[in-house]
Amino acid sequence: MDKRVIVHVDMDAFFASVEQMDNPKLKGKPVIVGGSGPRGVVSTCSYEARKYGIHSAMPMYIARQLCPEGIFLPVRYERYVEVSKIVFQILHSITYRVEAVSIDEAYLDISDIDDDPVHIVNIIKKRVKESTGLTLSAGISYNKFLAKTASEWNKPNGLMVITEDMVPEILKPLPISKVYGIGSKSIERLNQIGIYTIEQLLRLTEEEMIYFFGKYGIEIYNRIRGHDDRPVCTQRETKSIGRETTFDSDTMDKTFLKKVLSEFAEELANSLMEESLYAKTVTVKIKNQDFKTHTKSKTLKRYINSYKEIKEAAFEILDDYNIEQGIRLIGLSLSNFTDVRYEQLSIFEWEKQLKSQKEETNGTKE
Repeated sequence: MDKRVIVHVDMDAFFASVEQMDNPKLKGKPVIVGGSGPRGVVSTCSYEARKYGIHSAMPMYIARQLCPEGIFLPVRYERYVEVSKIVFQILHSITYRVEAVSIDEAYLDISDIDDDPVHIVNIIKKRVKESTGLTLSAGISYNKFLAKTASEWNKPNGLMVITEDMVPEILKPLPISKVYGIGSKSIERLNQIGIYTIEQLLRLTEEEMIYFFGKYGIEIYNRIRGHDDRPVCTQRETKSIGRETTFDSDTMDKTFLKKVLSEFAEELANSLMEESLYAKTVTVKIKNQDFKTHTKSKTLKRYINSYKEIKEAAFEILDDYNIEQGIRLIGLSLSNFTDVRYEQLSIFEWEKQLKSQKEETNGTKE
């Protein structure tokens, strides 16, 4: 093993596993968690459901066709967050060097722990099983790319170690979709020229990689050769938070749309307060019935975090939008964060605030 020891942990079929744990009658059955409407998509499904070809992001109606006897459940996000917190408490009890990738996935840097990495990971797996009843899969290697690749090797409840001497031979049979950073469009382009596996991808030069992936091509070129210097970041900077929903039927009703935005604003305000954050940019996303997506942002003069302020900004954006056809999706997001609230007052506002403070001091206010 090289100097660094990186672990990637990934909960197995997390949402579905939580549902099976909470309701033992669901164990061993095809459980599909996702949106309940006709346009809903699969969030997660149990391994029993995956045997039918069901996977995340698949439209729910297709999942129902593939597995009519499946058990379809709505997303209970608050419950999953509750379980996730227990898992992350266990990870942080091992090391402070934990990078949360999502609610059910994380990297750990255990380079400074004087113990066998496999033993450490088995301790994590045991504690998670005892505390939550759930299993996770883990990968151990000397960088993040290989650790993540290893964690997918023996799912569910797997454990895989990739050492430096195993690379790149162990990667060669894998499909190019396993390489972090290669999207579906790039996969299609590569498939068109006969590249389906990492072994075939390894034959491309740096210049050819740049041609296919732009400047990101150098990173991919290095990763498939076992080089990835990305650190485990203990604090991931929040870029944006948001909520969106796809409607069962298209709508042009602004009153209804405002009701949805109002609900989103309340959720986002709660999220900001939990994180002690303030936002300055509000964005509304709209997808029309022709599947064209429109986004409009409003950057405010001050940072906000209240439901009322978020809602008002969202309503202003929607009021400026000319609805000419049915809307199938609407979303609301916040960005441009700070953890300190401050604002630049105009001279008039400053004088007004000063006058108010003097009146309070002099007791002239009732």
